[in-house]
Amino acid sequence: MLSLTPSISSAKNSSAPRTIPVAPRLGEGTVGAEILFRRDREPDPRVVKDPHRLPPGQVLTQKWPVLSYGSPPRYDMTRWRLRLYGEVDVPATLTWNDVGTLPSTTLTADMHCVTTWSRLDNDWEGVAFKDLVALVKPRGEAKYVIAHCDADYTTSLPIEVLADDDVLIAYRHDGAALTPDHGGPLRLVVPKRYAWKSAKWLEGLEWVQHDRLGFWERNGYNNAADPWKEERYW
Repeated sequence: MLSLTPSISSAKNSSAPRTIPVAPRLGEGTVGAEILFRRDREPDPRVVKDPHRLPPGQVLTQKWPVLSYGSPPRYDMTRWRLRLYGEVDVPATLTWNDVGTLPSTTLTADMHCVTTWSRLDNDWEGVAFKDLVALVKPRGEAKYVIAHCDADYTTSLPIEVLADDDVLIAYRHDGAALTPDHGGPLRLVVPKRYAWKSAKWLEGLEWVQHDRLGFWERNGYNNAADPWKEERYW
């Protein structure tokens, strides 16, 4: 086992349970849509140039709406850990400082939320998923990765989706440290899937042989989550 830190403990300032709401349906969580979205403006030139850039059923926003199942956790970063484990040859437990020593990758990508908003040209900085793969060396039988997050939230993705060059674990957005509201200190970024697959408050990645449905998937969201196929709900 690769251990970049002498301790594998992980803790937050508060472990109080939070109420988990029912998964929102299409359009919920978008109060003030006339302010958030570009319904009454001229067409965005980026979409005029490439109409396929905006998936069906999506509306552009210049803002970055905050949608999540609970309030952001408060981490003690001296005790924060990211576990990389499961069907891998070299399991690893990373401290926050360890994450900062890994190769840094920058990426500009669009984000598409299942609640119908899209935000173009997000600038991300973090660690490419392929660099994590090189670190832990997944076994041949590993077919999926489970993202483990705060409050036992999980979501899963096939390894072939995560193999894309635009997948990373991000700690910066648009030139600034990723804020807790948007998943900081660390979140998964998977631009080719609806944004709930880009899990906030990442605490672990588990390579597994068989898929396991995550929180939103068990509450009605489509596990495939392809925006261009409008795979929103089961």
